[in-house]
Amino acid sequence: MKVYKIICSAVTACLLFSFGSKEKVTTVKVKNVLNKERSLETVTLTKIFLNTNDLKNLGVRDKKTGKLLVTQLVDNDGDGTMDELLFQPVVAAKSTQEFEVLTVSDQEKPKSIDYCYSRFVPERTDDYTWENNKVAFRVYGPVAQKMIEDKVKGGTLSSGVDAWLKRVDYSIINKWYKKVVDKTGSYHEDTGEGLDNFHVGSSRGVGGIAVKGKEGYYFGKNYTEYKTITTGPIRTSFYLNYADWDADGNEIVESKIISLDYGSRMSKFETSLKGTKTIAAGLTLHEKKGKVTGNKKNGWVSYFEPIGDSEIGTAIVATKEYFCDFETYDTPKADLSNAFANLKVKNNKVVYYAGHGWKKQGDIKNVTEWENYLNQFSENINHPLVVSLTK
Repeated sequence: MKVYKIICSAVTACLLFSFGSKEKVTTVKVKNVLNKERSLETVTLTKIFLNTNDLKNLGVRDKKTGKLLVTQLVDNDGDGTMDELLFQPVVAAKSTQEFEVLTVSDQEKPKSIDYCYSRFVPERTDDYTWENNKVAFRVYGPVAQKMIEDKVKGGTLSSGVDAWLKRVDYSIINKWYKKVVDKTGSYHEDTGEGLDNFHVGSSRGVGGIAVKGKEGYYFGKNYTEYKTITTGPIRTSFYLNYADWDADGNEIVESKIISLDYGSRMSKFETSLKGTKTIAAGLTLHEKKGKVTGNKKNGWVSYFEPIGDSEIGTAIVATKEYFCDFETYDTPKADLSNAFANLKVKNNKVVYYAGHGWKKQGDIKNVTEWENYLNQFSENINHPLVVSLTK
């Protein structure tokens, strides 16, 4: 009898322990209000939203299929504690889908590739370059600026944004710069992966900003400070600071966080500003052989032009909150002709997207497909996925 009681007590204790230690699962609902399937859009879950102090071991599971999704953790402030959990769901048209946030071991996590990558490039003056599986960009730093000011060959004086035209989904940044360092080739020549044949100079490139004054447009110089925030399978983001600059007598204070997500052609620019109520985000017109188009209702301006043996579309897109209108500034001065999206600064901040689609890459074959992409992108950012917790 005593043995029986001991065994029963042990079994009961095990069962109680099992139920008591049951893993906590938080269910998140993602709602798509549009009449189309949504994918390649990033959902961000914060510690506050999930009511947790630690995101480190969390993953996301599709409740319907039971499949674990690729996720990425982001430490925004560099304090060593993760602040955000990212994932990219697929949500059917006009539907709500549920996902479970739960503890996942490293062995259980789906294998992933860090398609979204960025870094400071000291071996090529001081570029800062970023990419995902579709596009790549770069900006120029203080050493490149000083070389121009000191009349040293090889510098660049510009706050414009350069477009790198890649046609492979894997990372090319380190490979292309290595060719230059090793003197085994040049990223200005396409050997099958793409190239940089996009001239920026003092233009706005793809998304550099300006402030309109009485005598034209004013803009700053190269970035002065950088900080990489994250790289990974879903997003890369980084911080840039600029020296204060003059715009027709007004001192402009500028810094920004730029991010690029997996599958997108558009980098997101979250720019902090003081000294102006509006800015103009620009697209270089190069030799003026292309066509400027825009859609005020959908909040975009585009320039589609020939480049090398192909064609490229560049664009600025913003939500209705920030987008005012667009215009073309045409001047005989070299590099200063740009198409501009005029944007409102709200609470010392403006948010817009800038990107490109290169015909030779394969996804965008003509101007119609490019403008369709912009309209779809605009619809998405103006109707973001709605994320909530189940009660």
